[in-house]
Amino acid sequence: MPRKGMRTLFFKSPSPSPSNSPSRSATQPSSPRRSFSDSLMEENIEIAQTLITQWDSDSSSYNNISSLFHDDRQEARLYLKSVKDLQSAMQHFLSSQDSSAEKLIIAQNLMQSAMKRLEKEFYQILSGNRDYLDAETVSSRSSRASALSSVSDLESESEDESVSAVDQISTIAMSDLKSIADCMISSGYGKECVRIYKIIRKSIVDEGLYLLGVEKLSLSQVQKMDWQVLETKIKNWLSAVKVAVKTLFYGERLLCEHVFAASDSIAESCFNEISKEAAMTLFGFPELVGKCKKLSPEKMFRILDLYQAVSDLWPEMESIFSFESTSAVRSLAVNSLIKLGEAVRTMLMDFESAIQKDSSKTPVPAGGVHPLTRYVMNYISFLADYSEILGDIVVDWPLTISTPLPEAYFGCYDAEESPISIRLAWLVLVLLCKLDGKAKLYKDVALSYLFLANNLQYVVGKVRGSNVKYLLGEYWVQKHESKVKQYAANYERMGWSKVFASLPEDTTAQISSDQAKSYFKRFNAAFEEAYKKQTSWVVPDSKLRDELKVSVAKKLVPVYREFYEKHRVGMRRECGEDSLVRYAPENLDNYLSDLLYGATSGGRVSSFSSCSSSPSHSHGRQGR
Repeated sequence: MPRKGMRTLFFKSPSPSPSNSPSRSATQPSSPRRSFSDSLMEENIEIAQTLITQWDSDSSSYNNISSLFHDDRQEARLYLKSVKDLQSAMQHFLSSQDSSAEKLIIAQNLMQSAMKRLEKEFYQILSGNRDYLDAETVSSRSSRASALSSVSDLESESEDESVSAVDQISTIAMSDLKSIADCMISSGYGKECVRIYKIIRKSIVDEGLYLLGVEKLSLSQVQKMDWQVLETKIKNWLSAVKVAVKTLFYGERLLCEHVFAASDSIAESCFNEISKEAAMTLFGFPELVGKCKKLSPEKMFRILDLYQAVSDLWPEMESIFSFESTSAVRSLAVNSLIKLGEAVRTMLMDFESAIQKDSSKTPVPAGGVHPLTRYVMNYISFLADYSEILGDIVVDWPLTISTPLPEAYFGCYDAEESPISIRLAWLVLVLLCKLDGKAKLYKDVALSYLFLANNLQYVVGKVRGSNVKYLLGEYWVQKHESKVKQYAANYERMGWSKVFASLPEDTTAQISSDQAKSYFKRFNAAFEEAYKKQTSWVVPDSKLRDELKVSVAKKLVPVYREFYEKHRVGMRRECGEDSLVRYAPENLDNYLSDLLYGATSGGRVSSFSSCSSSPSHSHGRQGR
């Protein structure tokens, strides 16, 4: 038995026999050192023969054999040592010119039998521990396993209660695989264990990618897909790629390097043949999407998601696929970024073109925010969330325009340092120029200015409330807020000029009763006209709406109050349908508060039919 043989080896004094030592002759005896060496090598062969013969299983199939490494781990360790000693004996006899050919043949046959046994053990450990050698377990356990120097270290660690059963099994399996691979490679049988390893592990990697929902597609297949189908595949790919890179491929490389630590070239060869095809399938998908010819601007954000995913994972990819044999994977990832970047540039140009080509000729009802404004600003707001990625894409793609952007667009930015800021500022400017043209569709000049104020206010609000603010800067925001105030002032001037002109320049001057009546009539007519129109106009932004009404009220009510207080006494008896004094100063604020909500009716004016000069006939707003 092995233990008895080992005891004989280390404690029995050698007594070599001349008959068993062909190198010894009667006429020329060997030196004592050489005689001892031969005897020791012969005993190594005897020990190895005992163990190897005991576990010889030539007739067993791969899937129906007992396991040396599972049944008796101490004996498995002795088995590997006996193979190592057998290899030393073979090298000794090969180097001795007078060595026995018979002993060498015996050793060679034993070695072949041992390699068949280890080949089967290697297969059984790989196939029987598929669930325990998954990428996630390997990636989390490989570092600790590689730090342990022997099976006994691993076994003692596995007794730690903090180590899970899965970790214990995977740790031992990894150690056993490494021990067998080391033994077979050093014995010159590395090709046999590599063949088994590649077949089993490649099937695991391919299966892992399939379970992640990644499939191999051609360009024609991608081109023919409906966008909804392609978008679903993009979403699935985005979920799969992180797991594939950080767990599947990373874990596989760790396992390869652990098992084949004895040979860097074998580890590289195994990882390449196991992972390359799956990696090419994985990173071929974004390249195919980038080559699609039917990508409209609305689809840009999914393309940016793909670009960002590949870009974010590039450091890990570069490390995992660092071998020269896997350079094609790195090249494919880079090419995917190039194609996706080209697609984004094309979509940005199409987006700008779509703004410029918008040909709608129907004015937005009530001067509200144009659908184009909402669409463009929401789009730009989303683009700003990808500013870092977009910056990489447009950094070598300067904006080509005939004239520089106005100073208001960049008071604190260097265009060379912020290419994406220039690009987004230009898109906003294209929109504002388009809105200037659409404002001319309104027949009422005051309404056209209100339209411009509403739309620019929406643009500024979107900039201030999104990441666009950090790209265009506070200077840009302040300049355009001032522009909103200019539009608002123009609306007020054009929309209320008749009302202001209906009152005398000096409201406290002494005038005749007939003149006073004339002024009241003109005021009533002008105010009613403005009121009826502007109750149907709209200002969606509540802050801007209140500012406009407060501004009008501050200018109009005090002037009208002075005139009213001065001349209402002579008009007290003029009541009825043709009342001249229809509005008390305290009620004007209430009437003004009705404005700019986009109401469809004429509001309060149409129902007014009596004097407002006495409390009993007041038509103040009773609440909204």
